[in-house]
Amino acid sequence: MGLSNLGFSFWVIFFCSFSLSRDVVDASHQVFSHLQSVQASSVTHRYRTGYHFQPPKNWINDPNGPMYYNGIYHLFYQYNPKGAVWGNIVWAHSVSTDLINWTPLDPAIYPSKPFDINGCWSGSATILPGNIPAILYTGIDPSNRQVQNVAYPKNISDPMLREWIKPDYNPLMAPINGINSSSFRDPTTAWHGPDGHWRVIIGSKKRRRGMAILYRSKDFVHWMKAKHPLHSSKNTGMWECPDLYPVSISGRNGLDPSTNGKGIKHVLKVSLDDKKFEYYTIGQYTFQTDRYVPDDTSADNSTGLRYDYGKFYASKTFYDSGKNRRVLWGWMNESDSTISDINKGWAGIQCIPRQVWLDFNGRQLVQWPIKEVESLRQYKVQLQNRVLANGDLFEVKKITAAEADIMVDYQLGSLDKADTFDPTWTDPQVLCSQKGANVQGSIGPFGLLVMASSGLEEYSAVFFRIFKGQHKPVVLMCSDQSRSTLQPDVDKTTYGGFVDVDIEDGKLSLRSLIDHSVIESFGAMGRTCITARVYPTIAIGNEAHLYAFNLGTETVKITNLKAWSMRKAKIY
Repeated sequence: MGLSNLGFSFWVIFFCSFSLSRDVVDASHQVFSHLQSVQASSVTHRYRTGYHFQPPKNWINDPNGPMYYNGIYHLFYQYNPKGAVWGNIVWAHSVSTDLINWTPLDPAIYPSKPFDINGCWSGSATILPGNIPAILYTGIDPSNRQVQNVAYPKNISDPMLREWIKPDYNPLMAPINGINSSSFRDPTTAWHGPDGHWRVIIGSKKRRRGMAILYRSKDFVHWMKAKHPLHSSKNTGMWECPDLYPVSISGRNGLDPSTNGKGIKHVLKVSLDDKKFEYYTIGQYTFQTDRYVPDDTSADNSTGLRYDYGKFYASKTFYDSGKNRRVLWGWMNESDSTISDINKGWAGIQCIPRQVWLDFNGRQLVQWPIKEVESLRQYKVQLQNRVLANGDLFEVKKITAAEADIMVDYQLGSLDKADTFDPTWTDPQVLCSQKGANVQGSIGPFGLLVMASSGLEEYSAVFFRIFKGQHKPVVLMCSDQSRSTLQPDVDKTTYGGFVDVDIEDGKLSLRSLIDHSVIESFGAMGRTCITARVYPTIAIGNEAHLYAFNLGTETVKITNLKAWSMRKAKIY
């Protein structure tokens, strides 16, 4: 439907009032001692997801120790069994054969020993020789020190690995010799070197310098701290949930964490406690010196590459040996208030697992929802060669817009008329907030209005803008929640990221997974990803609508649009 048919004044009235609000992601979590054991009297399903992982009720945060073992996927995660705010944390445990449908088991790890009596925090899983899984995790001891412990399955023949035991020789690693006892946590998956030694890194800091402390062990029991960190970076603050893994320089196949040598690079990801988001670098890990050095193309600070430019934190990857791929999990927190979480009876979900690999240009990672999520697709709608002139808007009908998967391929015209890019625009999130979906440009904004009400009182806009850069076009991707709800007490941040993609041929793509209160968007086939939370008051369930739009002066062509309604996953 063109703008002239829709009514220009109506469209413009509701395409305004954009705002930039706070970005809230709790890593070192705010403690509500009087609320953390308040049981949910009921669970509100109004904003609960249909196919993203979340338990039936209560608080969850970091994904922990994901692994593939003997044909079963295991996901552990930080969980409060007593309430919908952070506290009383245990390692909850669910299993799956497809990473989409999940069955819960009893908690695998919970405070029970002196070395973890005050808390069982995040960690990782390692498969040892003899096909024995081991979990390294952070415990809080009676002195409130962060220490590193190990746990093993009680019965290795149990296919579900229901029970885990903690040897009395724990802790394996303690904060001594100048290590800050309150900044020493989140061990990675260990890797095995050609010299026969295991290696693992622990997140830490020294004043404002974030660092990955390196330990080595011959037997996975006795660990020695290396003389120097694997890597560190000034003015980055505490490094939480570090992750180090190899990636192939050719192809999408994943690699075992102990792989090293020719034909690979390494990725180091850290979660910034100060900034409440993550960044990663691509570089070279040298076994002989146990040093990691980022490539010149990777900014080694908070301006660096990010898995996701929205609500995505405490992520963890694992090597899926069953399908020879590396899979990424990330935690998505809420955007409403603590009181709202208590009233809902739940808080926090996990993003759809993503396969990750190195882009052909070697400068960045590519992420894409795992293939298995496509098993939930139904009621397909498709259209081709739809031209969008300035102000055009049309609805994608006949799907459940509140629970959908949509893929759009665009063909742009001449890029010569693109607006000029100002080199001082270094922060894409700020730029997206200043040039929201209501600000007309030359090439863009164009994209999708998701979780929209029929009268456009509410919508979230996921869109692109193209600028004329000094050497090549600059692509900006935005996810704008400023009109997502009429509720006043909700975080409505506008998120944004630049897209490192060659569009000289004018081709660009967008995919969005929509799931009631979640919008996960993948630009340029997964080169830039943005996740958002939304809580509409009108656009709920069958009242949610999905639109494609173009507010740029230049025509944009949709060469192919495919959209599916999504079935609910079986998550018990």
